[in-house]
Amino acid sequence: MRAPGGRPRRGRGGLAAPEAQVHGGPPSRIGRGRPGRSPRGGPDNATGGLGSSTGTHHLQSTLPRVAGRLHHVGLLLVDVRNVPEPAWRNLRMNHAVVAAMAEVGATADSLAAQVGVDPKTAAKWASRGRIPQTRHRAKVAAILGKEVGELWPDVLKRREPAWFRPWADIEREAIALRWFELAWVPGLLQTEAYARATMAGETLTAEEVDDLVSARMQRQAVLRREVPLLIAVIDELVLRRPVYGDRELMREQCAHLATCAELPAVSVHIVPAAVGMYPGLGGPFILAELNSGATVAHVDGQAKAQIIEATAEVATLNRRWERIRGEALSRAQSLEMLREAARSWT
Repeated sequence: MRAPGGRPRRGRGGLAAPEAQVHGGPPSRIGRGRPGRSPRGGPDNATGGLGSSTGTHHLQSTLPRVAGRLHHVGLLLVDVRNVPEPAWRNLRMNHAVVAAMAEVGATADSLAAQVGVDPKTAAKWASRGRIPQTRHRAKVAAILGKEVGELWPDVLKRREPAWFRPWADIEREAIALRWFELAWVPGLLQTEAYARATMAGETLTAEEVDDLVSARMQRQAVLRREVPLLIAVIDELVLRRPVYGDRELMREQCAHLATCAELPAVSVHIVPAAVGMYPGLGGPFILAELNSGATVAHVDGQAKAQIIEATAEVATLNRRWERIRGEALSRAQSLEMLREAARSWT
């Protein structure tokens, strides 16, 4: 049960609570009242006006099903039977993406060609709730001349569990991170598929897994900044360990590690299996250097994780880091091993 990079942990506060229900009221109250009227008998202002002949849509929870014409908007059902076809189809569009594409003259085909995906995939990005994968998101936003948060505000919502947020904040504020991992790829360097695999077998709902994976992917935004400098030391067996028999997953993960290792602010070093016994076998840890000059540590275990600030304990981990780093390959040698590992999984 890992926090920064491996299996999730529930912690004292449990997983982050689900977001509050839309408009602050229970779904059971939605749609009471006569057809054509809001639940309280007047215009429905809660939706902000979705546009009908009276300037609003009325929410009906008791309407009979009409194939293709009764649509979900968040937790609400919107009656679109009397709305012209183009208008109700637009309810499914991400208007920020559509407008940005129009501004720069982009099409699904041109986006696909620049990003390196199938045009059908690029076309889906104009739909509500369809967000590019993390590795494509920043590039798409740059092509459209926007910030990621302008196009897909949901990705900026904090989804990590409340108990993990103190370390997530330290991670974002750090000017340098030194991360040793014995058994997993560090969380900041994981692919989405690998991150999901680390949660297999846990007592988590699909929604909880989605939130935890999204939080882990969001944390990787720090890699695109000049700081922090990330120095990751990884045991070679992490690259060789199968993940539920999915060779493509491991090929993609090793290739992703090699790509990350070439980023200006990232340095990846591998401790080769031939080293044998070394101090890293005692377990993983992270050292974060802050602007104030202080260094704090994150130490993980099966039962719980902890943030360590005590000077003597941090000094111990600093010494251990130096000994572990001394057993690792150089940056260039490690990059070659990462590339070789990716090829070995094909």
